[in-house]
Amino acid sequence: MDLKQAKTYLAQKNNDVREEKVEYKTGQVLDDRNRAGKKRPWQKKKLENIRYAEYLKILEFKKEFKVKECAEVLNYQIDESGQAKLYQVYFCKSRLCPLCNWRRAIKSSKQLEMILTNAVLDYPQAQFLFLTLTTKNVFGKENLKVELAKMGRAVAKLMQYKKVKKNVLGYVRSTEITVSKDGSYNQHMHVLVMVKASFFNDKENYITQKEWRSLWQKAMKLDYDPRVFVEKVSDKSGKGSLTSAAFETAKYQAKSADYLTSDDAKNLKIIDDFEYALRGTRQISYAGVLKEIHKKLHLDDAEKGDLVHADGKLEDEKQVVRIAVAKFDYIRKNYFWT
Repeated sequence: MDLKQAKTYLAQKNNDVREEKVEYKTGQVLDDRNRAGKKRPWQKKKLENIRYAEYLKILEFKKEFKVKECAEVLNYQIDESGQAKLYQVYFCKSRLCPLCNWRRAIKSSKQLEMILTNAVLDYPQAQFLFLTLTTKNVFGKENLKVELAKMGRAVAKLMQYKKVKKNVLGYVRSTEITVSKDGSYNQHMHVLVMVKASFFNDKENYITQKEWRSLWQKAMKLDYDPRVFVEKVSDKSGKGSLTSAAFETAKYQAKSADYLTSDDAKNLKIIDDFEYALRGTRQISYAGVLKEIHKKLHLDDAEKGDLVHADGKLEDEKQVVRIAVAKFDYIRKNYFWT
């Protein structure tokens, strides 16, 4: 995203959250689409949510009841033009809930786009790097929890090393965990780093991939060479762009496809491990000028805040003429207008 793209985004950001005109009749299946005409996956995510709640019940988690009640009822405001806007929903906000994760990812992505847009406007000469920092796979919830805590501290330490600190304006860090075939967990950090223009000008400032690996090894106190991936973010669209890097940074901490498989025993083990290991952790965090911009824009916490307006609020909202309600039918396994 260059300066021109940033200005264009600011001009269009309100239009991005407009809704399609909704046709609704009592008993009709909910067909909720965004401005681009893409259907929102309420049914798919709710069915996944129900499976997740069933596993929590087997594992005797007390939150099973509130998880199952997540997004059972969707309340929409309908304006005079017939456009519908979601305005009231109960979300359980459980870390692994597929419904909440979907909304959280949308919100994190939108917030990050806004922050980066303002960052590019405020620092037009700044450049961006996308780092992926890894460590060896671990087995079991205890080891996973310990490793995640170490990695979080190590990222902060990495950014304080002299050569890094003098070049970095700010960064956003997120955590991702995937499940390997042998049952081990691959934990890694995605870090979108905003650097000064001088970073690429000479050897005194530039940090090679080998140096990044060495610094990460030092920060983690590892006795092996970790895998570290470094990519300069392009001004162009598509893969390698700032938009692409933002999407990668803001995505799920853990994918439901890893713990809602056809293997119940495997799913129970992973959910139990993840519930323990992820408790008290943050999916995404900001530092430096990006944190300052987050505060300046008065953005709430993407993890604990409002998930109803995940894709933003309209500033030019029209008069609301009625409320429409869609409820999930557990027998027919879909949402229907009431």
